[in-house]
Amino acid sequence: MSFIYSMFINNPGRISVIRKNNVNSARGELKSEIVRKSIHFLIALVPFMAAINKMATVSILMIGTLGYAVMEYLRLSGVKIPMISSITSMASRPRDFGRFVMGPVTLGMGAAIALLLYPSNAAIIAIYALAFGDGFASLIGKFFGKWRPAFLFGKSVEGSFACFIAVFISAYAVSSNLHIAFIAAFVTMVVEAMPLEDYDNLAIPVTVGLAVQLVSAVF
Repeated sequence: MSFIYSMFINNPGRISVIRKNNVNSARGELKSEIVRKSIHFLIALVPFMAAINKMATVSILMIGTLGYAVMEYLRLSGVKIPMISSITSMASRPRDFGRFVMGPVTLGMGAAIALLLYPSNAAIIAIYALAFGDGFASLIGKFFGKWRPAFLFGKSVEGSFACFIAVFISAYAVSSNLHIAFIAAFVTMVVEAMPLEDYDNLAIPVTVGLAVQLVSAVF
C-alpha cells in the first residue's frame, strides 16, 4: 500500500491523466446515451404516421427494422455503412462491443406490435410510454440518478420517477382519464425497472397497451 501511495504522490501527472480519462469516459457515455434516447424519442412520431396510414406505418417500421438488421450484420462483418455504422457505434453501450446492437430492432418491433395489437388510443399510449417513459428514465437516471436501491436492479429512483411523470402526462394528454394515465405510468415504471436490457422495448408497449385496454373497459 505504501508503494502505491508513494507512486501517486510522486507522480501527480499520473493522477491528472486518470482524472482526464475518467472525465472523457463519462462524457462519452453520456453522449452515447443522448444519441440512443434521441432515437427513442423519434418513435413518438409513429402515432402521427399511423393516423395517416396505419398499415403503411407498420410496413415502414418492419422494412426499417429489417434494413437495420442487414446493415448491422454487415457492420459486424467489417463492412462500414456510411453514417449508419457511425450512428450505431455512437449509440452502442459498452456491453454491445463486438455484438449485434439489438436496441433499434426491438424498438421498431415494439412500436409495430402496439399498432397491430391495440386500438388507436391504447396503441398511442403504449408507444408514448416506450418513447418518453424509457427515454426520460435513462437520461434522468444517467445525469441525476443518485439513489439506486437493490430492488431497481441498478437503476435510479430519480429515473423511475421521471419515467412515471413522462408517461402520466402523455397518457393523460391522449386519454383525458386519470385512472388510465396512472396505470399506464405505473406499469411502464415497473417494466422499465426490470433487468430486461433491450427487450424492454418489446415489454413496455405490449404490457402498457394491455393494461390500458383493461382499465378502459372498467373506467
